[in-house]
Amino acid sequence: MNEEKLFAFKDEIKEALATGKPIVALESTLISHGFPYPENLEVAGEIEEIIRGYGVVPATIAIIGGKIKAGLTSSELEFMATSKDILKTSRRDLAVIAAKGLNGATTVAATMIVAERAGIKIFATGGIGGVHRGAEKTFDISADLQELARTPVVVVCSGAKAILDLPLTKEYLETMGVPVIGFGSEELPAFYCRESGLKVDYVAKDEVEAAKIIRAMEDLKLGGGIIIANPIPEEYAISMEYMNEKIEEAVRAAEKEGIKGKKLTPYLLNKIKELTGGKSLKANIELVKNNARVAAKIACELIK
Repeated sequence: MNEEKLFAFKDEIKEALATGKPIVALESTLISHGFPYPENLEVAGEIEEIIRGYGVVPATIAIIGGKIKAGLTSSELEFMATSKDILKTSRRDLAVIAAKGLNGATTVAATMIVAERAGIKIFATGGIGGVHRGAEKTFDISADLQELARTPVVVVCSGAKAILDLPLTKEYLETMGVPVIGFGSEELPAFYCRESGLKVDYVAKDEVEAAKIIRAMEDLKLGGGIIIANPIPEEYAISMEYMNEKIEEAVRAAEKEGIKGKKLTPYLLNKIKELTGGKSLKANIELVKNNARVAAKIACELIK
């Protein structure tokens, strides 16, 4: 199976790559496993429109029928939003899903791999995976962290998902040499929350400064990715104290039901949505949109 048979990039993406037009990659796990239908389809469309509003091309990444796609049509977005037959896809799953002709929604790690292969430098998402609570016993650490250490793609996110052990996640990123740059904020955002009690490594005051850091990283040929940690807009933020209470309740429920591995994150996010009466879902949607805006602005600055 050669590379041409594996990849199927939308014409719009091919043209943007050929002409040097700015592109922002988007993951598909958000669509297939992150939000319920029809919100998932609506949000996917809105995020793409936000990016287009800056003159940037959105490249949603997914695997459909074994084809690794960068840039989805409206019918493919609908398929990703409605089909129950879509596997959550990280680095270890990519080759198997492609070879077997299956359907896969890409996580942060898999999206970074495909974006880098395509030549897309910047990727917008909600929050990265990280070190799970209790990982000192379970060794449950997201492959996203290793990918950030090895794959040179900029990830604009609202920190790591709040359900994780944030101090250990930050420590792991530091060990792996991944720069965590706060976008206009000295504090590492905690997904739904603007505050986490943890400081970022450095601050970029705006997209111009962020682009300078990204270019310097490329020029130094350091390899690996960069996190641009962008806090959720204040009007949609939830307090850390309230969220910790709900997260701990959700974690206890997962332990009681024996939920582990790939099923854990979707379970916890869904449980938290239920426990917060939908407030966490609203916050999640708004932070993803905000990250798309910041990623688009940085992508424009990078091509100047």
